[in-house]
Amino acid sequence: MSIEFELTPKMRKVRDMSRMFAETYLRPYALEAEELCGPHPAFIDACKQFGLGSGGMGAASSISGSKEAPAAGAAKETSSNRTMIVAIEELAWGDPAGVLNMPGPGLGGPPVQFTGTPEQRERFLSIFTPDSFKFGAYALTEPDAGSDAKAIQMTCRKDGDHWVLNGNKFYITNGKKAEWTVVFATLDPTLGRAGQRAFVVEKDTPGFTVPKLEKKMGLRASETAWQSFEDCRVPASNLLGGEAHYEAKAKGGFKTAMKTFDATRPLVAAMAVGIARAAYEIARDWVRERYSLSQHTARYRRVQDKLEWMRTEIETARYLCWKAAWLLDLGRENAKESSMSKAYAGKMVDRVTSAAIEVMGPEGVLRERMVEKLYRDQKVYDIFEGTGQIQRLVISRRLFKDAPRSS
Repeated sequence: MSIEFELTPKMRKVRDMSRMFAETYLRPYALEAEELCGPHPAFIDACKQFGLGSGGMGAASSISGSKEAPAAGAAKETSSNRTMIVAIEELAWGDPAGVLNMPGPGLGGPPVQFTGTPEQRERFLSIFTPDSFKFGAYALTEPDAGSDAKAIQMTCRKDGDHWVLNGNKFYITNGKKAEWTVVFATLDPTLGRAGQRAFVVEKDTPGFTVPKLEKKMGLRASETAWQSFEDCRVPASNLLGGEAHYEAKAKGGFKTAMKTFDATRPLVAAMAVGIARAAYEIARDWVRERYSLSQHTARYRRVQDKLEWMRTEIETARYLCWKAAWLLDLGRENAKESSMSKAYAGKMVDRVTSAAIEVMGPEGVLRERMVEKLYRDQKVYDIFEGTGQIQRLVISRRLFKDAPRSS
């Protein structure tokens, strides 16, 4: 079965709808939202007006019509993940912080969908209705455990019909306003992957607090929080997948985290593609207004070459995202391709936004030109969802794993 590079009629419709939403409700308010350090009221009203309060990865899936990601090993091919990739790129083109402000379960959605019991999926995902403006969150990162997920120190212990959690999480998108957060903890740090468990912690759970919101260089309109757990008593029914899941799979908690990343890293990469494309188009239009690229001078030729290189970088990253999403739609292993898309796009967007500023010169750093904001926003895309170094480690391991052994 071969991958198609032509968008289906549904995908083209999703692309056009997403672009309309980005042009009307994201791009015009991006700078104001950054000053507000939160979503602009016009954006919130638009989400409610269009019923974008539900979906598997925030409102983007409501636009795309994609509610669920197929489980690994699914026999029937879908196009839900590829359609989501198309939507995410367009929305990030409008404002990447706005994408993160779209209501829905966010990064918490895939682990609930993949690992949760039927009762848990109904209980935690059904709250995201078209007329709601609610959020979910995902908490893995700790002060001393970032991309190395097996090194988490937050502990959990069973106490009757509850689990007791102790520790801290940080860099949690929508971590304060979320209705619930998927939280990873360990029975014993010395057990490594085998000791990890995943829980759904609801916002009013005793012992759970949000002590701090981060002030960031970029994505300022998106909420990034610390979460603290002090003798936090979580009902046993909130253990994601139930006891049976961890009895059947010795590394069930860790595998839940990794499976989530396989699904979400291409989406993050697609956001980087959208940011890069926005910077490229701003620089391209700026050049069109000021220069005739038909003039045969060395200076104009260099500008042409720079714009051509930027476009090629963007196209390359986009196709890596598409392949990773295509494999996920088929229910096939995509860890290598997912990390490839994330690793390449995370560096590509830095190169392209930097080049856009170089092309525009002093005007490239003016706030109203938007490229300056896009440059600040993009810096985190080589860091979150696993740093570029971690992605390259994942890729290299898969390459050696797949390589034929010599006799």
